[in-house]
Amino acid sequence: MSDEAGASHYGLLPGQFLQAAKPGTVLLRLETTQSREGVLDGAWWPRSRDVDSELPGLVRALTEHLGPVVSVGLDADAWDDVPARLVVNGRSVHIDQYPVGDDTVIITRGDRDHFSLLVVPPQASQEAALAAMARAIKAGGTDSARQILIDTGIGSAPPAEAT
Repeated sequence: MSDEAGASHYGLLPGQFLQAAKPGTVLLRLETTQSREGVLDGAWWPRSRDVDSELPGLVRALTEHLGPVVSVGLDADAWDDVPARLVVNGRSVHIDQYPVGDDTVIITRGDRDHFSLLVVPPQASQEAALAAMARAIKAGGTDSARQILIDTGIGSAPPAEAT
């Protein structure tokens, strides 16, 4: 992808990602600023919790615009049958299993360049999902993935502790 001057730069998110992009079965939105000052760098709305069918499309879309993805961190409890790695377009992508919550996925390119994406649950309505995705890419946004899902009616607040 090219920036306004026409030069191609990995790491600079192309402006057309301000709109929802659907390469294959992936519905993905990324923040388009270079500052990356917000809590989240984007949002992803998978169609299921099947890693083998969902992650390859995400990795391909991100690789095209950000460069090679080396690992994906996700909460294994939120996904079906999480492998230790996937091979996407002939490249091995390590799957890190973290208790990050089912509402977040961490994408790593290179050694230390991490992108945090809101994961919209597959069962979310289109209206709520698109609202959540728009909030996730808001430049300088401070809301957590969980808070965005609660505010858009997709998630629920944790139970209040009894006093």
